[in-house]
Amino acid sequence: MKFMLFLAIAMLAVWLFRSGRRESMKQDRPEPPTTPPGPQEMVRCARCGVHLPRNEAVVGRLDLYCSAGHRDAAEA
Repeated sequence: MKFMLFLAIAMLAVWLFRSGRRESMKQDRPEPPTTPPGPQEMVRCARCGVHLPRNEAVVGRLDLYCSAGHRDAAEA
């Protein structure tokens, strides 16, 4: 009888230990990595010829440029 009581207490202790570890593991789990952005359209600077993504290009009256300085120099 004492053996069964000891076994029940041991099983309860193991169950509590494991359930506590599962909860802490759920909280410590890192976020899944984000997917990198897809390919972007590349454009050429009208002044120096360097290629850069369209979203980083400076728009001028005549064309696209890599910087405001190149835009100002070309359109002055």
